[in-house]
Amino acid sequence: MPRLSEVIAALDDLWPAERAESWDAVGTVVGDPDQEVTRVLFAVDPVQEIVDEAVKLGAGLLVTHHPLYLRGTTTVAASTFKGRAVHTLIKNDIALHVAHTNADTADPGVSDALAGALGLRVVRPLVPDPSDPGGRRGLGRVCEADAPLTVREFAARAAERLPATAQGIRVAGDPDAPVRTVAVSGGSGDSLFDHVRAAGVDAFLTADLRHHPASEARAHSPLALLDAAHWATEWPWCELAAAQLDEISDRHGWDLRVHVSRTVTDPWTAHAASSRAHPSPTATLPGSAARAPLDPESSGAPN
Repeated sequence: MPRLSEVIAALDDLWPAERAESWDAVGTVVGDPDQEVTRVLFAVDPVQEIVDEAVKLGAGLLVTHHPLYLRGTTTVAASTFKGRAVHTLIKNDIALHVAHTNADTADPGVSDALAGALGLRVVRPLVPDPSDPGGRRGLGRVCEADAPLTVREFAARAAERLPATAQGIRVAGDPDAPVRTVAVSGGSGDSLFDHVRAAGVDAFLTADLRHHPASEARAHSPLALLDAAHWATEWPWCELAAAQLDEISDRHGWDLRVHVSRTVTDPWTAHAASSRAHPSPTATLPGSAARAPLDPESSGAPN
């Protein structure tokens, strides 16, 4: 069985800490480098629900995309919800490792996994990493659709293939407009509109789009916007990352048991449709249903 330090070294090769943004908090949060690891759990959020799942699974390592302490702390007291997570991890000999913006820009990274779940062919990074001579690393991805689509059809595909959430998929734009090229960015993406416009794509799928940036983007061009839940756009990376570690384990003869959490940690739990009494109702598109159990038949969704 590998030691934690060996597994972490392999993860650092995939997502070097030096490629994270300066404000980010990545790497190992808790864990004894000399402890043996037999099971690894991948998840988006290091919340108590996921920590408890790792305990039940008997995992020795939990790898999450989101940091536990992004802004630092002065306490890990169990009376705080983050402190309780730390106490639970340490008491059960579970290490926590975070790959955040260093996984966003990796090749392959978070947006590659998102594109794959949506059946898109990656062409290039949306925001290339200038330190990558091969031009493959960077933030977001510019993609091509595998077949001609309308905005309505692409929204339906996203609603079907991404994990089910209360939000579903919000759309801005003409539902019948054609979609041939798409920019995608897992997680919050409305800081990327200048790059999206420069890419000349037909649609942009991301998460956490705010009113003013979205409104201004629509005023600039006929670009269609698809706004998915933050958690749903990043969950496909967990499956990609687990597959990468599986391959490393096989190569080294580690016999690790690698798992992906199917627990929905999106914070939104319900969706109430707006009243039709308003004089200017919006179009109804797929993906706006209330939070539902994850569909095991949907490609890219947890099961």
